[in-house]
Amino acid sequence: MIKISKMHQRVLRAHGAMLALTAMLPLGSALAQAVAAPELQSVTVTAQRRSENIKEVPVSVTQIKGEKLDVLVSGGEDIRVLAGKVPSLNVESSNGRTFPRFYIRGYGNTDFNTFASQPVSLIYDDVVQENPILKGFPIFDLAGVEVLRGPQGTLFGRNTPAGVVKFESEKPNMRKIEGYYNGTVASHNTINVDGAINVPLSDQWAMRFSTLRQHRDNYVDNYADPAFTVKRGELDGYNEHAERLQLLYAPDTSLSALFNVHQRTTTGSSRLFRANLIKKGTNDFADGFDADRVVTNAQNYQNLKTSGASMRLSWDLGAVKLYSISGFEQVNRYLSRGDIDGGTPAGPGFIPFQVETAGGISGVKQYTQEFRAESKVAGPLNWQAGLYYFNEDANGYTDNFNSTTGAQTSHLASHQDNTAWAAFASLNYAVSDAFTVRGGVRYTNDKKDFNTVSAVNVVQIGPGSVSTSKSKANWDLSATYKVNKDVNVYARAATGFRAPSIAAASASVPITVADAETIVSVEAGVKADLFERRGRVAFSIYDFNVKNQQLTVVGGNSNVNRLINAAKTKGRGAELDFEAYVTSDFKVTAGGSYNFTEINDASLSVNKCGSCTVTDPLNAAGRVVIDGNPLPQAPRWTVNATARYQWPLADGQLYVLTDWSYRSKINFFLYEAVEFSGKPLTEGGLRLGYIWNSGKYEVAAFGRNITDTRRITGAIDFNNLTGFINEPRTVGVQFKGNF
Repeated sequence: MIKISKMHQRVLRAHGAMLALTAMLPLGSALAQAVAAPELQSVTVTAQRRSENIKEVPVSVTQIKGEKLDVLVSGGEDIRVLAGKVPSLNVESSNGRTFPRFYIRGYGNTDFNTFASQPVSLIYDDVVQENPILKGFPIFDLAGVEVLRGPQGTLFGRNTPAGVVKFESEKPNMRKIEGYYNGTVASHNTINVDGAINVPLSDQWAMRFSTLRQHRDNYVDNYADPAFTVKRGELDGYNEHAERLQLLYAPDTSLSALFNVHQRTTTGSSRLFRANLIKKGTNDFADGFDADRVVTNAQNYQNLKTSGASMRLSWDLGAVKLYSISGFEQVNRYLSRGDIDGGTPAGPGFIPFQVETAGGISGVKQYTQEFRAESKVAGPLNWQAGLYYFNEDANGYTDNFNSTTGAQTSHLASHQDNTAWAAFASLNYAVSDAFTVRGGVRYTNDKKDFNTVSAVNVVQIGPGSVSTSKSKANWDLSATYKVNKDVNVYARAATGFRAPSIAAASASVPITVADAETIVSVEAGVKADLFERRGRVAFSIYDFNVKNQQLTVVGGNSNVNRLINAAKTKGRGAELDFEAYVTSDFKVTAGGSYNFTEINDASLSVNKCGSCTVTDPLNAAGRVVIDGNPLPQAPRWTVNATARYQWPLADGQLYVLTDWSYRSKINFFLYEAVEFSGKPLTEGGLRLGYIWNSGKYEVAAFGRNITDTRRITGAIDFNNLTGFINEPRTVGVQFKGNF
């Protein structure tokens, strides 16, 4: 008898589900022929650096655009609002609106270091945003967001072993003067205003200017004592504005030049840490928890300014199209200062020592250049090839303070220079009308030079500088088969690479270096139109192995941050995307994912927290063994769904829309502890709106997190049971106009 491992049993079950789904599609189509509903519009994505129908792309990809994006950000939300809104995507931050961290299929990086790299790449208008501070640029005037799951190391390259989140702004056009304006007023005096105007300047030039303004009042009462008798003020507000100016030059159909300049400015509270927020021995809120009150004795604020520019040139030479993409991004300033222990010497609860810290960037400058050529022939063979250059010069620092006096007690400043180049190529070959194969390769060389610039009241252990360099070739291979005009199946194998990472020193930890990590991933899926194209479904299964995964160890019994490598990390799962018109006036969408991750390294152990209940075994040295644990911030299950019903009226339509997202429990850290396990989180939105004058105007009342579900979403794992929570319920009204 042949024995089959549990992992392969799961994979076989997932394959069976996919085949069963494929077999049901013709039946579902036949049953739905009588349904009076419109066809879904085709979805075009650029997941393979070309505009293609999403059904033809052999990658697990989801696109968000239009009304769905508008609904998500209506309450003044930042980029973290995308968490859970598509399968296998999580976004979180211990720094509030700045420094978001992305995870795809459970694979990400919890590092809060200024020089942190992430295995999920964020690309905005074809320019990679490498530093985590750059990844938080606001969501406004977008043509769409694409989430590409799995390694994308051939065509995108830069730190993409987990996947890519790709933003594309609306572009200028020479048709007419047009644009939109959008305003929202919501709870806590939340104001969200954005708009854009497109202006044809001549028959060869066009301009598009977009802007965003966001504000929320400080609404969380800040007290100087745990008895709530001495009020210090209010916290948790923000002010943000961002602008984007684009100029398009197109003298003829063969040449196009797009120029883009943009900036972002943010001020407000840093993340609110709450001392002993978690009840000992549970993952519940401590008795007496009040989301509208905190106790601090330290300063709490952050400010950020970023700016950038890009130039995208294309030349259509008939059989070949050439591209040049030049990008410059910079962090002009960044400082986030807060009460890390989350309280005062008097509490809440027992706080062994006071910690007030600040993390900052005195400057980041990033230069990128890509040259790419792609074929444009009618034959079965098409190709892409190119060269890529990246340079980042970054300066960051950390400061410690006396919480009582505010005086600075230590200062550590570091500098990193990162230079990389790559060459890549990709081929598509149509074996027949039904069968297409694709393959690609990329060679990357990445070099980092790191040094401590200044150390005041910090005795550094080990050398003051370190250099590392690594080269790697990555590949991918995929095939797509058209079962019939409605159903495609695909399979894909791909590898990815993340260069070595470096973390700054601290009082008790030297500069640490994590070796390069690599991934081998396989996936298979089906993409199909349903019900005479009134519905659409995509289903995929995957399995991956990461070698030498870079992990971040934080805390323990002191406020430290260091890098380690796990010998191997395994992951597997399944993803589903579905949308359909039930009737001409009723549309539903649903998505979900199952993501299993596991660290496999029996030799790996970390320091345990000072006051939590660790459930992992300890080794002889009293350290926590993390072998077999899931990755942090990796929920096993995520589910999202929307439903929209409209009533046609004489001059428009009245509609109601609801959207929901769910994620299962998560671990905050590499080790497992009762207190540091986040409970499942379900959040929902509700919207009632009226659209009139052929879609020119819209007014709506809405609610976000309408159940006001509050959860502990992260923690600080030293000193005490300090944590932070998700956003509150927001209700408001919105008006939008187009011209």
